[in-house]
Amino acid sequence: MEESHTIWIEKYRPVKLSDIVGQDEIIERLQSYVRTGNLPHLLFTGSAGVGKTTAAVALAREFFGESWNLNFRELNASDERGIDVVRNQIKQFARTSPLGGASFKILFLDEADALTSDAQAALRRTMESYAASCRFILSCNYSSKIIDPIQSRCAIYRFRALSPEAIRKEARRIAEMEQIKVEDSALEAIVYIAQGDMRKAINALQGAAILTNKIDADRVYAITATARPDEIEELLCTSLSGDFEGAETVLHRLLHDRGIAPNELINQCYRAIVKRKMDDSLRVALIDQLGTIDFRLSEGASTDIQMEALVAQFVLQAKRFC
Repeated sequence: MEESHTIWIEKYRPVKLSDIVGQDEIIERLQSYVRTGNLPHLLFTGSAGVGKTTAAVALAREFFGESWNLNFRELNASDERGIDVVRNQIKQFARTSPLGGASFKILFLDEADALTSDAQAALRRTMESYAASCRFILSCNYSSKIIDPIQSRCAIYRFRALSPEAIRKEARRIAEMEQIKVEDSALEAIVYIAQGDMRKAINALQGAAILTNKIDADRVYAITATARPDEIEELLCTSLSGDFEGAETVLHRLLHDRGIAPNELINQCYRAIVKRKMDDSLRVALIDQLGTIDFRLSEGASTDIQMEALVAQFVLQAKRFC
């Protein structure tokens, strides 16, 4: 595939550990493994888009050099999550000898928390039996879903959400490489949308750059179907002032005219309420309502009815506490 047609999240994926931004302490410790030439089993945990997969691939590149793909294999546990994938694919790779004079191979198991309990039990035994020839790097969003016997066999690295400055730095670098001009307000919009997820940030940047090489905040919010912070503030202010009809109008504009997903709107309301100055009792009541509506939507309830109910509850709670 031509580089010009490669999606940016792959085109600008770091190939060296030193190129990964926002995880300095973890990268320094991983580099120490390369210097010593030894590697334990690893468990990478953290939210999406923070560099777990990139770190695993970059680590393999630095261990094995140009022949890294001969001794590295990536599997996604969410594709096949039962015991058969451990007994067949994982065990078969682990038991074969390393190639090219390498001391060991690396098997990277992404979304390992999707494995069933039986599969994890079989994986534990495989990790123990073939430790001499194969190192395992497990990646997951929730380490609590990984059984204790596996966790105790791994050095655990907790990747944190990327800082706003790390997102800005990488977005500026990509913008310069692509020769596009990004306004400061657009960078702040990208940071707001990304929430520490570099993939979201890069996708937002590429989406906004499709039609023009000059990007402003409005284009970023439009291309990502995200409400602007001032629109969320308008919804909250109108609701908490007791104006149900006005809040309903704002809600309809966001959901139907702007096409913003209800779950995204709930998430943005939550972020705004947490930061907003208000009585703590009111804040607790509003967040409780957000949680209730979010659960109902996940269970398949009517979107329009539940979002109207959310605004109604905001109005009622405001009258109760104010």
